[in-house]
Parts: sequence; C-alpha cells; structure tokens
Amino acid sequence: MDLLEMMCQRRSVRSFKNQPVEEEKLNRILDAGLLAPTSMNRRPCMFYAVKDPEMKKQFSGIKKAGGAFLADAPAVIAVFADENKADTWIEDSSIALTFMILEAESLGLSSCFVQVYLRKGEDGSDAEDNIRSLFNLPENNRVSGILALGYAEKKPAPYSLEQLDRSALKEI
Repeated sequence: MDLLEMMCQRRSVRSFKNQPVEEEKLNRILDAGLLAPTSMNRRPCMFYAVKDPEMKKQFSGIKKAGGAFLADAPAVIAVFADENKADTWIEDSSIALTFMILEAESLGLSSCFVQVYLRKGEDGSDAEDNIRSLFNLPENNRVSGILALGYAEKKPAPYSLEQLDRSALKEI
C-alpha cells in the first residue's frame, strides 16, 4: 500500500479492543516521533509512553471534553516540547505526532490525537498545567497533544481521493 492509500485508511479511533500494544510496535512508533523533522534540528520533543491504567485514568481527566476515552486506550503517548530549545515547539511536536500516527497506521494500529494546548480542565484549570503536574515537569515543557493508540474496536470507513474538497487548492 502506498502512503496516500494509507492516509485514506487512517481515521481517528476512540474505542479500542482490550488488546495490548506490543512493545516492539510501540517502540517503532516512538522511533517515528524521533525521526520527525524539527526546526533547525533542535529536537525539543520528549515522548512519554504510558500503559499504566492509573496514569491513563488521570490523563482522561486533564481536559474538560474529548479525553475521557484515554483511560481505556491500551497505550498513550504524551508529547512534550521544551520551548526554551525551540520557539517552533508547536510545529515540531505536531509533526512528531503526525509521524507517529502514520507509523501506527502502517503497523495495523489505530490512533487519535487529543489536543491539550489551549484547552481547559473541568474546573477551568489549564490542561497543559494538568498534564505537566502528572510528570512533575516545569512550565517550559509544553504539550500540544496526546496520542491514544490501540487496535480499533470499529474503524470508520476510509476516505477516498474522490471525496476531497479540491476547491481548497489554488494555482498561481
């Protein structure tokens, strides 16, 4: 399968089978994050892979909406980036997350990106502060998102290239 076909098949999944993610697959996904390009090769990203049920349960409550399913994901990767190393931390961590999403798909796993940056907790607290506190990290370690990983309980139908809205494409 070529990359574009794989991208068509990739869909965000929030419901996973009760099946662990194999260590070798998780390591390959983390390697993909490490291979992601960063501005000026500064490499500000850090990846925390979590399989501990109690920690995943805490993850599920760091933001007001959209993260509850993290408690049941077989594996979760929190992506931090040191803003003191690169002012492009959002872009760098987003590219790393994308590389990991694509590697997960290539390995037969499903994933879902959970935004943390600019999100609030139930009590109005900052979601980034909430997750940093779980790892006891300083404020310069920023979080754009978390990646949930596992084998899909049910996967939505793939996209097709014919469905793309090509009106967004402009030629000069």
